[in-house]
Amino acid sequence: MHNLLFIPLGAGILSLLFAFYKIGWINRQEPGDAKLQEIGKAIKDGAMAFMSREYKILALIVVAVTALLFFSAEGSGKLSALSFVIGALFSGLAGLIGMRAATQANSRTAHGAKTSLNKALNIAFTGGSVMGLSVVGLAIIGLSGLLIFYMTLFGSDIASVNHWVLPIITGYSLGASSVALFARVGGGIFTKAADVGADLVGKVEKGIPEDDPRNPATIADNVGDNVGDVAGLGSDLCESYIASIIGAVVLGGAINEISLVLLPLIIAGAGILSSIIATFFVRTKEGGDPQKALNFGTMGAAILLLIVSYPIVLFMAPASIAGGYTSNGIFIAIITGLIAGVLIGTVTEFYTGDGKKPVLQIANQSKTGPATNIISGIEVGMQATGFPVIILGIAIMTAFHFAGLYGIAIAALGMLGTTGIQLAVDAYGPIADNAGGLAEMASLAPEVRERTDKLDAVGNTTAAIGKGFAIGSAALTALSLFAAFKETAGIESIDVTKASVVTGLLVGGMLPYVFSSFVIGAVGRAAFKMIEEVRRQFREMPGILEGKTPPDYVACVDIATTAAIKEMVIPGVAAVIIPIIVGFTAGPEMLGGVLVGTTVSGIMLALFMANSGGAWDNAKKHIEGGAHGGKGSEAHKASVIGDTVGDPFKDTAGPAMDIVIKLMSTVALVIAPMI
Repeated sequence: MHNLLFIPLGAGILSLLFAFYKIGWINRQEPGDAKLQEIGKAIKDGAMAFMSREYKILALIVVAVTALLFFSAEGSGKLSALSFVIGALFSGLAGLIGMRAATQANSRTAHGAKTSLNKALNIAFTGGSVMGLSVVGLAIIGLSGLLIFYMTLFGSDIASVNHWVLPIITGYSLGASSVALFARVGGGIFTKAADVGADLVGKVEKGIPEDDPRNPATIADNVGDNVGDVAGLGSDLCESYIASIIGAVVLGGAINEISLVLLPLIIAGAGILSSIIATFFVRTKEGGDPQKALNFGTMGAAILLLIVSYPIVLFMAPASIAGGYTSNGIFIAIITGLIAGVLIGTVTEFYTGDGKKPVLQIANQSKTGPATNIISGIEVGMQATGFPVIILGIAIMTAFHFAGLYGIAIAALGMLGTTGIQLAVDAYGPIADNAGGLAEMASLAPEVRERTDKLDAVGNTTAAIGKGFAIGSAALTALSLFAAFKETAGIESIDVTKASVVTGLLVGGMLPYVFSSFVIGAVGRAAFKMIEEVRRQFREMPGILEGKTPPDYVACVDIATTAAIKEMVIPGVAAVIIPIIVGFTAGPEMLGGVLVGTTVSGIMLALFMANSGGAWDNAKKHIEGGAHGGKGSEAHKASVIGDTVGDPFKDTAGPAMDIVIKLMSTVALVIAPMI
């Protein structure tokens, strides 16, 4: 039966081929005039310089962990090191491919906006689709390829798969998670340090746009969009996608059904094909709503996946499954995950969308200064945790009722089944943002900036929706990984009346807060250096504001790069080491408590930070559109300050939370046989 794995393998290869075709299409688009190309090249060079330095550090970490896995394991367990290396390689490669496409698409999007809104949307979305299709393609190629290799080596019967294959395949998820965390944190620190410096000194102190070519931090800001919101995002979603599949695969093995081990990969392959088809649905007319066009694409992919999933489940799943569950129950679990993802996205859009009540409330509160803006943003962020958690709770109970723990895992996959297009829509945002910056720096006509701003405002919402999907799937995936850990470690139950378990819960609940403090503090320290440098240039190079002296862009890029590389190591290493220390010193039950505590508080923090940050950002853009005095008004200055507070929330610490909870669960699953 394992020959069926060639289906998702083929879908992954097709996805990569389609992504490379899209790259060729982007490169054939007009890149604009010489000035636009020059600025675009500076952004691309800065992004590649950062990625080169970051990946050198990551390579050392991957080598160290690979050696640890290889020498600490015995027999076939040493192959988990191979799984780890391939997971790490493909996660990093997914981010790199997406970022290169984004840096090719940004100037072409700005130039396309000279023609029409639809032209610009098409180029930006195509750039995002390269990211989305590369991520799912690489993820499924690596996982399917490893399973084919291991099943050929050890046997494809369920006993061999459970004993030999599944314990070593979890290393693939560990590799992807490890790289994703470093890439997300490092890229996030870079982009937000530059963004804060460009905003606070340029907009607030000097009264010039953040993308004004006279702003020394503007190139670093645009570089940051690529290394944080594209490359970091790609590694992040690659890890989420892999973890959701592996959680279902391992629990399929626990039911002793080989078909249920393979089913998640077949569903993932169907999701890839659905995403490819749905990319053709994203179109809009001049004066149309880009949000509706993007929503049409994502909803189209979800509907296509539902249509093809039912016959797949009927063919793959036994009519009756251990525990009294049925193939129909598994399909209901998939539907549950999809619906939950759509509902969480809808709630996120309400709390963060431009023109929605919460955003208008924050914008209105900005009239009385930054304090009331920040209070209002915190209120919105805290309130925005309510409905998503209720939706997740109902989804978990429904999926469990119809298909047990396997149902929860397959619901997570249902939520992420159309990651290809979800990520395309998400990655489109920073490309549109870059295009707006390029239009400003290249002094293109005002209507060009109006079109790119329209795309960018939608991009803020799509990014927030993407984060909602990632957080929701993280909760379901972490729960399925936790269940797999419990099975592998041989724990019957985790007794919350035990002192060790309660201690584990408290420690686990504390970890996301301490982790966030490291990351937010890193952004603050890097931003401090950036602000000092921008102020120094304005002070010591007075010709900058008159346009007579070009700013030193390279110095700002270097500050952000150095700070990001230095600050990303401690949080990333801590997330890997803590489960190992707890597991080997206090045992599996206390480690189980830590995982539960981390998952609960991590999900709350992630929802709070993602929604408050997104709402602050769009409140600022609402005012920049002319509300409450528009640009340069006191309300605008207050909204800029609120937005800079929200920047590390929504783009650094918040997105890292869903990686942290899955990474810790994955580490626990890998070491479970040893403890």
